Amino acid sequence: MQRHDVIIVGGGPAGSSCAWRLRRAGFDVAVCDRAVFPRDKVCAGWITPQVVDDLDLDLDDYGAGRTLQPITGFRVGVIGRRGSQFIAYDRVVSYGIRRCEFDDYLLRRSGATRELGAPVSTLRREPGRWIVNERLAAPVIVGAGGHWCPVARMLHPEADREAVVTAQETEFPIARGDGDGARSAGETPELYFNASLTGYGWVFRKQEHVNVGVGTLDHHVCRATTGTFVDDLRARGAVPAGTPDAGRWRGHAYRLLKPRARRASADGVLLAGDALGLAYPQSGEGIRPAIESGLLAAASIIEARADYSASSLAAYDRRLGERFGDLQASGHSVEKLIPGDALAWLGTRLLSLPWFVRHVVLDRWFLRAADRALAS
Repeated sequence: MQRHDVIIVGGGPAGSSCAWRLRRAGFDVAVCDRAVFPRDKVCAGWITPQVVDDLDLDLDDYGAGRTLQPITGFRVGVIGRRGSQFIAYDRVVSYGIRRCEFDDYLLRRSGATRELGAPVSTLRREPGRWIVNERLAAPVIVGAGGHWCPVARMLHPEADREAVVTAQETEFPIARGDGDGARSAGETPELYFNASLTGYGWVFRKQEHVNVGVGTLDHHVCRATTGTFVDDLRARGAVPAGTPDAGRWRGHAYRLLKPRARRASADGVLLAGDALGLAYPQSGEGIRPAIESGLLAAASIIEARADYSASSLAAYDRRLGERFGDLQASGHSVEKLIPGDALAWLGTRLLSLPWFVRHVVLDRWFLRAADRALAS
């Protein structure tokens, strides 16, 4: 039996960030994940300067041999409607990354013991400790294994009945010059919303790779929306000729941010990232809240001083509430208030206003520009 101070289930941004902070405080940490890193993880994938500060990232070190695409603007439009708006910034507002590289880098940098290629087959509680796979033991466990995290499903068996965002996307390499016929440039990702603002598609060229995808709150229309979106992008000349057909894209799901909709901690256990459901509701972006929740989970464990009772770890729930507030917005709640036709009319009009696109869609929803880094 391998004994550790903390076991983290899931080696993605939430788990690796938590492990990194705990290791810096002298904790013996084990991270287990069913995947072997670097793993194939399709994701639009960009991080803001606040994430760089949160993780104390050395961009020169990270960018050596890895994709690090500065972003200085966006093109925004409506799926199926001609025209779009180009919004430029006078600074770098985000960085495009590839998750296969980013996740592997963070996990290795954490310094934690890595138990990879090892899905959680058994998870049980003994007095004062958790036992994972009958070979790892620790007094506290962090569930950071994403939408299907076994720790989260143990704590919240009702999770399958919750609404999720459904996404389909593809990422593929392009040789230098092959994508020159497409309008999309790495420094200006393109975002195209459906008229009701309940989903959007994107095309994002990150140096020698292109990521194209669609996310929607209605899983019944995701595949059809994907096909329409691909046709729309090709008509706009926004993607390279070799972009795969929609039928070859990969699908995944995740929960939106709804603080207090579920417990984040219990006796000897905390949840972080997509295991808790922290993706921002307007953009569906989950990397930053995953990382920040992992850091907050680590801070709560450190301050607990080996008292991992439910009452002691409840400080983590308070931290999450203070950080993420009571954001409950989702397309479903909006649709209950505004009829579909009126919502589509309103969404189309709003997306034609440069002020709304820049200050609401981009600055507030996507970049979270007013939200300072945890470290600041």
